[in-house]
Amino acid sequence: MNKETTKIVKRLLASPQKIVVVGHKNPDGDAVGSCLGLSFFLNRLGHRADVIMPNDFPDFLKWLPGVDDIIIHEKEQDRSIKTITEASVIFTLDFNSLDRIGDMQQFLEDSDANFVMIDHHQQPADYAIATYSDVSMSSTSEMVYHFMEALDELTALCMEVSTQLYTGIMTDTGSFRFSSTTATTHRVVAHLIEMGADSAKIHQNVYDTNSPDRMKLLGVALNNLHILKEYNTAYITLTQNELDTNNFKKGDTEGFVNYALSVQGVEFAVIFIENKQENIVKISFRSKNNFSVNDFARNHYNGGGHINAAGGKSSQSLNKTITEFISILPRYKDELTHAS
Repeated sequence: MNKETTKIVKRLLASPQKIVVVGHKNPDGDAVGSCLGLSFFLNRLGHRADVIMPNDFPDFLKWLPGVDDIIIHEKEQDRSIKTITEASVIFTLDFNSLDRIGDMQQFLEDSDANFVMIDHHQQPADYAIATYSDVSMSSTSEMVYHFMEALDELTALCMEVSTQLYTGIMTDTGSFRFSSTTATTHRVVAHLIEMGADSAKIHQNVYDTNSPDRMKLLGVALNNLHILKEYNTAYITLTQNELDTNNFKKGDTEGFVNYALSVQGVEFAVIFIENKQENIVKISFRSKNNFSVNDFARNHYNGGGHINAAGGKSSQSLNKTITEFISILPRYKDELTHAS
């Protein structure tokens, strides 16, 4: 975080504030971990910080310290709106455009609070008085650590904050295997472990609590794996019926796309998930090396994210979405077959 941003934040936090910390719609481990970690940190500094999420998050995150106090806007709209209205400072974490928070967008746009953005995605919008944006960072949770460091407040680290931030970093780096994981990331994680984060327990709580239904759904997904060798591409499909048959719960498909990416020779992997309730097909993109799925998602599927991990959506049927996707691939054949 640069000196000017640090100066602005220090001025905002010079006296006790009513603060709201907001994560993006369909929050993942990084969104939940970073928001909880920042809120605990701010509360330890004497502020009143509440976390609001647009909607619910997966069960494998519901063991984290502080989750019971998170306000779910979709379920508690009146309480959420009141909390936003009373806030003097609003932190937005792990997203950089207000259209990423669904029905909450209007309430944040109407707020008179000062906004602070902490995020590692590309092309941030200009709505915050202080923007800490760094696309090279492994995760927003790592950025929250550096945010604390810039404020000279790392002494506020405790077991709870360390656990929250470790979980966010671990999940957003694919257990430290993605290229965004740096030597600095490992140094941060080492400090979090020293301050009480139990790495083995966190890993077990996140990855080793699969329901039988989720494992069966994974089997269905792998059975629906298609490989397009000429484009070094693989994709997986899941219909609404397949989700319903296997009692789908939020978070059950987390990480499925990485199985497609793990196939030898595959540089580009996609999962298409039918969502009848929203009348869309949700899409997750992953890649290796230099193929930018952020550009691909922005160009074709009203999405975006990072170079090697992004999301998007289609308003067409599942079959039409897949047909269109395959028709687009020839434009990228050179990049996909020479990626390195």
